[in-house]
Parts: sequence; structure tokens; C-alpha cells
Amino acid sequence: MEKEILKEPDYVEEILKLIRGDMQDSELKEKLEDYHEKDIAEAIQMLAKKERLRLYQILGEERMSEIVAYLEDVDEYMKEIDIYRVAKIIENMDSDDAVDVLEEMDDSTREKLKGLLGEEANADIELIQSYDDDEIGSKITTNFIEIKNSLTVKQAMSELISQAGENDNISTIYVCDENGKFYGAIDLKDLIIAREFTKLEELISTSYPYFYAHEVVSECIEKIKDYAEDSLPVLNDKGELVGIITAQDIVEVIDDELGDDYAKLGGLTSEEDLEETTVQSMKKRLPWLIILLFLGMGVSSVVGVFESVVAVVPIVICFQSLILDMAGNVGTQSLAVTIRVLMDENLEAGEKWKLVFKELRVGFANGLVLGVMAFLFIGLYVFLFKHNTPGMSALLSGFVGCALLVAMMISSLVGTLVPIFFHKIKIDPAVASGPLITTVNDLVAVVTYYGLAWLLLIH
Repeated sequence: MEKEILKEPDYVEEILKLIRGDMQDSELKEKLEDYHEKDIAEAIQMLAKKERLRLYQILGEERMSEIVAYLEDVDEYMKEIDIYRVAKIIENMDSDDAVDVLEEMDDSTREKLKGLLGEEANADIELIQSYDDDEIGSKITTNFIEIKNSLTVKQAMSELISQAGENDNISTIYVCDENGKFYGAIDLKDLIIAREFTKLEELISTSYPYFYAHEVVSECIEKIKDYAEDSLPVLNDKGELVGIITAQDIVEVIDDELGDDYAKLGGLTSEEDLEETTVQSMKKRLPWLIILLFLGMGVSSVVGVFESVVAVVPIVICFQSLILDMAGNVGTQSLAVTIRVLMDENLEAGEKWKLVFKELRVGFANGLVLGVMAFLFIGLYVFLFKHNTPGMSALLSGFVGCALLVAMMISSLVGTLVPIFFHKIKIDPAVASGPLITTVNDLVAVVTYYGLAWLLLIH
């Protein structure tokens, strides 16, 4: 008997059926409580405007505040709602999500909304917006529990219950001293199981990791990943707790950093998006292309120097692209490995040299295998299809194999040393992008290839 394959439920489809059914508003609201906000957000984007307007009314501002964070093109949907209701929705949102929503609004709408928000919501939003986009402070949320270190266990539990109504990040409770400075953190489980006579001090981890709000995001990623906490505290220059960075924020931060690094590897100054104008995209791409143009001219000039080689042995030009492509591929592989290793800020000089020699060995080993293969297959090709003598075929294929081995070794070295050099002079190693490495390796491969042709085939 065949096993029954369980079909994964399509929650979005279920939500659409519920909304388009004949339920009363109160019954529909109760049914939708069972579904995750992300699924409801996806369903909203598939509804007609009339259906959406009814749903906004049913869900209410508090539930909508949880759903809006998952909407794409949120400005489009917020325009369908009365601005006073939009203000209430934003007030109920986590401060970091509220900032994201406001940034998608046009300037006039944003100013109107800020005028309608309460003092506390405005203060939280202005705090986050006061930091640069590349600083940890711009990624924080003010949704957390904070207590004093002078409380008893019973008072701490009472304070937790009191604050949990407004703040749902409760797995870690943050503690400050009588001067308002960050003191440490308590795990929720430890507080729950503590006896009433236990001193709160015994529960507090006073060496809990933290960040300063002005620290650069890219320099903190390894530390964030290493601690693997649900949330981490963020302090101002006075040592006061201004917010926390949550696991969700951490995932978004890492995703953004990987996107920027990927863009740089493609020869862009930063990530592009679909809404950018042609001029904005040109500004990101053109600087590297200009640099690569001049490097490309250098490669062409080197080829010109070896015109005499091509004139005497014209068949060598047939295998030029093979050497260039393999050198570029090997260099890009070494580049990717090196950038990944350099993400560890604690890497010592000895370990960097170890990486250089390892990549050199890998380049040599791969070059040797591919060089032997090139010797065999190119020799047969030249002998059978170009009708050269066995001796000339072996000489030519041997030269290509040697050139491939040397080019791959040097390209591995270049792909490793260039990002290490950039890292040394405090420039993001991802700037040593794929196109740059490929062009540099083209230059190396051309010199190696035609230099060996001049030595082995002519002299």
C-alpha cells in the first residue's frame, strides 16, 4: 500500500476563502486569529480594494499593526485607510517597523503622521532615525523589558507582568542600575523558577554582551552571530540602554550585508533595486567600469607586444581564451574564499599567510590536473584536426598545459593577496570585486601565456 503524501496546507488560499465567504464580521475576525500575520499580509495583496477595506475594518488597528510589517509596497495600502487610523496603526507597531513604514511614505504624508503620533512613539522613531543607516542604532527596537537591579524577585516579576502588556520581547529581561546605566540581563526562565527569597543579583548576568549604538553594522556581524542570542542590548555613549537588536533584525542585517557584498563582487558600489532611476544605477556601475576599461586597455597592449609570437605560431591564439577563462575562474574562487575568511576580524597575520600558501597549493594541484588534461586533449586535437606532426603537437599541447598550470597558480595567488591587501589598508575586501580580479588575472594570464610561447616555442 502506497504511503499517503501529506500535502502542505496553503494558508493564504484558506484566508482568501474565509474572506470571500459569507461569514459575519465577528466570526471572520475570530477565524483569522488562528493565522500568522505574514499569511494575512500575503492574502491582503491578492484582494480587491473593496475586500481590503472591509478587512481593515474587521481586523482593527492593533492586529493591522502586526500585519503591516509584512506588507510589500505598504504605502499603497496605507493610502486606502484614513490617516488617523494609519497613525494609530503605526503607534502600535514596533519602533523599528514604524520607521520602515514611515520611510516608504511621501514627505507630506510622513510629516502629517508624525504630527498625529503620540510623544513616546515620536521619540522612539526619532531616536532610531538619529543614527546613520550603517550604525547598529538604526536597527534597534524599543520593544523590551527593563527593570532596576534594586528590586526583589517578587517586584521584578510584577514589573515584568506590567511591562509585558506593551512589550512582547520578554525572553531576556534587561537590568539597569540606580543611575540608569546598563547593568546586565536575566533569562526569563531563571526569573520564573526563582524562589521569592532569592536575591535578584544572583540571577543577573553582569557580563552580558552588548553593542554601542554608533558601532558599524558590518564590523559587528561576527560578534552577533557568535553569541546567537534572541536579542542583544544596544547602549548609547553614556552606557544607557537605548534599545535591543532582535534575532529578526540580525537576520535582516546579515541579509543586507550579504547583498551589499554580492553587489560589490559584481562590480557595483552597493545593491540596486528596481525603483532606481537609470542615472542612479549608472552612478553605481560606472566607476568600476571606467577602471576596468583602462585595465582592459593594458591587457590589449600586452597582447600587442607579443605580435611577433602570433606571427610565427598563429595557432597559439586559438587557446588564449582557454587560459584567460581558467585564470579568471580560479582567481574568483580564491577571492570568494578569502573574503569569507577575512570576515573574522580576529584573524592573525600567520593565519592569513597560511591561507595564501593553501590557495597556492590548491592552484598548483588543480593546475597540474588540468594542465595534464590539456596536454592530452589539445595534443590529439592539433594532431588529428590541424594535421601537425606528433612532435609539434606534443610541443604545442605541452606549452598550453604549462601555461595553464602557471596561470592558475598565479591567479590563485592574486585572488588571495588582493583582498588581503584591501583589508590591510582598511578598505572593504569585497571591493576587490569579481570584475577587477578577472581583469587583473587576464593581464597575468596573457603575460604568462605569450611569455611562455616566446620562450618555449620560438626560443
